[in-house]
Amino acid sequence: MPLTPSTKILGLTYDIRPMFKDHMQDITRQCTSRVNALRSEVSFNTADRVHFVRTSSRSSKYQLRSGLSRITVGTCSAGRTVPHNITDMHNPELKKRWMMAIKRQNFTPSKYSMVCKDHFTAEDYMPGGRRSEGRLRRLKKTAVPSQFSWTKKPSVAAVARKERALKRMCDSARSVDAEEVTGGASKMMKSEKQKCGSACSDEIPDVGAEEVIESEPAQVFSVPVSDSTDAVVPDAVKVTVHTYKKVYRVDDFKHNAESLHFHTGLENYEKFTFVLSTLGPAAYSLKYFYGPITSLQVPEQFLLVMMKLRQNKPNFELGELFGVSERDVYNIFVTWVRFMSLQWGEINLWPKKDIVQFYAPHDFGNKFPGTRVILDATEIPVRKPELPLAQQATFSNYKNRNTLKAVVGCTPGGMISYVSPAYGGAASDRSIIERSNIPQLCDKGDSIMADKGFEVQDLFAPYDVMVNIPTMFKKTNRLSANSVLKDRKIASKRVHVERVIGLGKTFKILTDPLNNAEAQLGSDIIFICYMLCNFRKCIVPSHA
Repeated sequence: MPLTPSTKILGLTYDIRPMFKDHMQDITRQCTSRVNALRSEVSFNTADRVHFVRTSSRSSKYQLRSGLSRITVGTCSAGRTVPHNITDMHNPELKKRWMMAIKRQNFTPSKYSMVCKDHFTAEDYMPGGRRSEGRLRRLKKTAVPSQFSWTKKPSVAAVARKERALKRMCDSARSVDAEEVTGGASKMMKSEKQKCGSACSDEIPDVGAEEVIESEPAQVFSVPVSDSTDAVVPDAVKVTVHTYKKVYRVDDFKHNAESLHFHTGLENYEKFTFVLSTLGPAAYSLKYFYGPITSLQVPEQFLLVMMKLRQNKPNFELGELFGVSERDVYNIFVTWVRFMSLQWGEINLWPKKDIVQFYAPHDFGNKFPGTRVILDATEIPVRKPELPLAQQATFSNYKNRNTLKAVVGCTPGGMISYVSPAYGGAASDRSIIERSNIPQLCDKGDSIMADKGFEVQDLFAPYDVMVNIPTMFKKTNRLSANSVLKDRKIASKRVHVERVIGLGKTFKILTDPLNNAEAQLGSDIIFICYMLCNFRKCIVPSHA
């Protein structure tokens, strides 16, 4: 008969709940006393975690197991591990090896300290016993735990980080001159030969700098040093220095004007040195953005920047050509672009009125004598930004892509006299003129020439400056004969600024999309490219 909380036995009613309650209290009291006794036996740190594992489903006894495996490897699980007792070993030397492998500080194992199976390899177990066969797997007498977090193989990401670090170290070593390396290596090996004597020379008949060319233009110089007992050097030493062979040097272009013009846009070597001299002595004492540059001389750095502007070669290719790392190329380019923009920005490009009239073509001076500047807008492509607001600000409806926009002005003679800062492609021509100081630069009675998009007559009217633009269709779809003749005259002269802008676009950095880093220097790059047009041969003839 099953027992219920209230049961009749022999006609009497008994309440058995107090008996179960007393029994459970006795069991709990025994477990608590047992746990306290085990705690006093085990020595552990406050950072350790202790796990209580039930030894049997039908028993109220608990076994205390130290959180040793949990501390060493965070992936251990008490429900799936097979613990191995540390104190069961009778070999003190093996126990010492276990303790050294575990690397627990201030830890004294007791008979209840365990190490789970995740810290052992399959070779550490004796063949045979498997849990599925009713037998537990047993460790070999010489088994030592070896699978810990500090012994596991590094991840793919960790290996990649290490390779990038080694690459940066190699890049920094590339700046060392190859000749000095081979010379120093040969001297070192000669001294080692003398120290080793005849025995060393017999074992190694030809010890010296060994040149191994992996790929052009890269070169690797390896210097092996003997590790024989007769040698003075106790350990094997191998010095490997990675250097790049310099393909381009400034001196190579002294008598090759065609190649210099192709790479830099400057016609000859004399003009190249002249442009460099306009930057002043400050070019020889620059403070670079990302550390000093000692591997290239100042003329070679200027040549690198000019090749980047003219050909827009990748930084990696320029590093191969000039024997420097890709990081050094970026450091040189950013520093020089900012320096050239600030240095040339101090020059007043706005010429006086009499000088403009003196160098203006004859026909231009007869038809539009008061013209001070010819204005037009230009756009250069950029890569699509990530931020939606930046995408909206740089998207040009005219080009149907993300661009930077600037206003360029030239004199009737073809000299660049004004370059505005770069704005997003969504900016209008009028908004750029509103933010410029062109009305203040013009004198009273001057005139400017622009395209139809420059509706800026009201901006120049307070300064008594006339704006010559083609006639706009308003309420009529037909122009008068006089308007057509006037528009043809304006178009024939306004084309000069478009030709000058096309000359600036021969620098390919203005035609290829700028990346995010180069887009931040957009104003400087545009100004430098059009400033360099002033050093080139004028494309506007004197009779235009």
